[in-house]
Amino acid sequence: MLPQHSCCADILPALAKKCLYTAFVMLLAPMASGWTAGRAVRTSRIPLRKALQVQPGQRWSFLGGKIRSAPTLYAGANAGRALEASALSRSETSREQLPAETRPTTSQEVIQGPVPAFEFHSGFWINLHHFLYQQARLRKSTPQSIPRPAPKVEGSGAKEPATSANSLGPTPGSGQAPTEALTEEERHSWAAAQDYYAGNLSGHDLFVNGDMVQIKNRLAELETCPNLSGRVPPQCVSGLRPELVAALEVAAPVYRARWWAEHDRANRSWIASVSLLVRQTGGRLAQQLASVYEADWPAGRLRVDVTFNAGPFGAYTSLDPVHLTISSTDPRNQGPAALEVLFHEASHALAGAVRDAIVRECRQRGKPIPRYLWHALLFYTTGEIVKRTLAKDLSIPDAGARGNYTPYAYKFDLHARGWQNYQRVLERYWQPYLDGKADFDGAVARLVSAL
Repeated sequence: MLPQHSCCADILPALAKKCLYTAFVMLLAPMASGWTAGRAVRTSRIPLRKALQVQPGQRWSFLGGKIRSAPTLYAGANAGRALEASALSRSETSREQLPAETRPTTSQEVIQGPVPAFEFHSGFWINLHHFLYQQARLRKSTPQSIPRPAPKVEGSGAKEPATSANSLGPTPGSGQAPTEALTEEERHSWAAAQDYYAGNLSGHDLFVNGDMVQIKNRLAELETCPNLSGRVPPQCVSGLRPELVAALEVAAPVYRARWWAEHDRANRSWIASVSLLVRQTGGRLAQQLASVYEADWPAGRLRVDVTFNAGPFGAYTSLDPVHLTISSTDPRNQGPAALEVLFHEASHALAGAVRDAIVRECRQRGKPIPRYLWHALLFYTTGEIVKRTLAKDLSIPDAGARGNYTPYAYKFDLHARGWQNYQRVLERYWQPYLDGKADFDGAVARLVSAL
């Protein structure tokens, strides 16, 4: 028998106690972390909603092979999804206790469909921004159609603005919103916000002015935030100019009470309508457009913010990142034309090779670079491919739309607004390329030579 040492007798009970303590901590750690997560959400007062709830302000996306709802959770900008999932039950209980100004203004729904991946949004803040912009322009009697500057690609090393627009004409049917039913306080708040927009923003171009593009992108990111100053939750600090934040926040209660429900319904109706067309034809359209422009379709989801008003041209696109904004109520964006508008705007992300080829040919020939030839080419190409696709797709319920679709540029007579020469050369020299009877470089060379 081995002799027993007194030191062992002292150590063994200590080790046993240590092991027991460790096991106890490991057993309770998940419970503690869950409690902490829930407490963190309640403390920061981040409101949560389930993505499957259909509420005003929604997000749809097309990705994959079938339609389904994804139980993704959102709680404002940059909220941690793991934290949201672990604390869902607690936050759902506590959100009813939040004051009204801290509750989310939108909820989200994800719908899966065929590639290409469009992610549609109807967001509160970006809709308010565009509505105030439009109302301020009308209040100032600013002309709805403004001259468009030439793309800045003529000079050596110059870059074209990373934005583009849908058409060259004014937005039909847009007018001053009625304010007779507003209370005195609401009228004062709304007028103050309009004063700021009229004096500081309404004279800027939505898709050429870099500040306007940054404002639009940031408001899109914060679509679920109850405010823009970060009072609650802190993740909603917008970083925008304090005067702009103040104008938007003072107008928000008026807009939410008087116009937002109607605007959001119009946005969601437009999304539902174009969704059907995208599911039926989107994959083929994306493949054909990418092939025509000899470019890859953008990876990931293309964000499309659908707004009641999208400026004087009905739609526009900014690049880096690619971000489409389309009006749900513009008469030019309705029916099958909505499909062409959507893919025309998306085509701006594919247009680099065409622009470069036009510039290269002009410089080789010592000719001035034609103003907007590349944009006229985008309209012509998207319209022709959409027309072909609709004519061949028997799943489109409207037989008239299938056989008699008139492309956007022809229907709204864009060629009569300074593009007459472009129409002539596109029909003669670009059409054979679309028909597979000419190559890309040769078609561009003949286009430039004929002008």
